[in-house]
Amino acid sequence: MQPIGLFGGTFDPIHYGHLRTAFELWQELRLAEVRFLPTGSPPHREQPLADAELRLRMVQAAVADQPAFVVDDREVRRTGISYSVDTLTELRAEYPDRSLCLLLGMDAFLGLPNWHRWRDLLGLAHIVVAHRPGWKAPTMGPLGEVMVDHGTGTIRELHEKTAGRIYVHAVTQLEISSTELRQLIVSGRDPRYLVPDEVRHILRESRCYARE
Repeated sequence: MQPIGLFGGTFDPIHYGHLRTAFELWQELRLAEVRFLPTGSPPHREQPLADAELRLRMVQAAVADQPAFVVDDREVRRTGISYSVDTLTELRAEYPDRSLCLLLGMDAFLGLPNWHRWRDLLGLAHIVVAHRPGWKAPTMGPLGEVMVDHGTGTIRELHEKTAGRIYVHAVTQLEISSTELRQLIVSGRDPRYLVPDEVRHILRESRCYARE
């Protein structure tokens, strides 16, 4: 069976940068699906401006026309802080013999040593790092060490093993920042062509980023 891609984030809001990265990894890694996991209460940043239910609704709207994209709301339903290791533990119990690939952007990967029980993640899933063309993986420090021990240059290993590898893959980087996108909306400008139209409609209807 093909691996399942796991794409978490606050998605505050989801935009084309998220969607294009997920689409390219789905194609290139030959994933069965990409499962979007909106964070409920993130441990590493301030609370999102849009509440969890609204962010979940925007993600559902954004991926509705792509059959290979599915939405998993377990972190939104979970009470307390959303830790990735807890989510992966649940998914590993549900899919004991299936390859799971945690899809991370470059910034998230570089911050991995700050994550709760981050070294346990590779016992539960592979880590796929989506990066800009030309970017080089760390060679020193804790990330350099795990790259030496767990890095792979072949997609085949992601299919043959259920967990334990780090694979780095260049993707088209759309220069869209959720922070700048929120600021744009707050200033009264239109986010058209930065987010799917369905998400744009929800943003306009909910006014979740409007000034008080």
